[in-house]
Amino acid sequence: MSLLSTCKEALALLFNLDAELWSIIGVSFRVSIMAILLSAIPAILVGFLLAIIDFPGRWVLIAVFNALMSVPTVVIGLTLYLLLSRNGPFGELHLLFSQPAMVIGQILLCFPILVCMSHAAFQGIDRRAWETARTLGAHCGRAAITLACEARFALLAAMLAGFSRIISEVGCSMMVGGNILGYSRNIPTAIALETSKGEFAQGIALGLVLLLLALVLNFALASVRGKGQLV
Repeated sequence: MSLLSTCKEALALLFNLDAELWSIIGVSFRVSIMAILLSAIPAILVGFLLAIIDFPGRWVLIAVFNALMSVPTVVIGLTLYLLLSRNGPFGELHLLFSQPAMVIGQILLCFPILVCMSHAAFQGIDRRAWETARTLGAHCGRAAITLACEARFALLAAMLAGFSRIISEVGCSMMVGGNILGYSRNIPTAIALETSKGEFAQGIALGLVLLLLALVLNFALASVRGKGQLV
């Protein structure tokens, strides 16, 4: 089968709303959106605290989070597999080869990215903004929201970076999700499976979805930055 005919078949799968293909897309988006939503606020809060509060061991903690950003996805997957397997400490929860396990894995992957990028965003703000807010009587929560508004574009970029990291990862999802069709097979694991079988049409279709997603997210971020406001 030629490349052109394979691409035509891939487009046909997308536009004909192939049930299996869109089930895979749905699983991928459902898991990754859940992971980014659950991790965003805690991670941004940790980044804020690391930027504002000086305490012993602060730079060690920052270095640890920076190191965790580069941990391979298969290492996270292997660690979770050992923890969630039948003989592992959390085996009784029966989470292995499930979407919740995939969500946990993706949270572990994007959390360090969100912490480090939000820390950098808050560090880039003049500290006098925090001190001024506190001097004017704003409580800590209100002052933190003020700084978050100042760093909103950088924080949005951090969330997009974290989401891009987890929506396209394959190692962790394959190991803890099991690549079960209709339940835990997401876009990256499906691409890996179909390519290994020599079936490229579905892989190309799913790859186009990821490419389109990347373009949409980056154009949206560029548009928001250009306007200077979140609308």
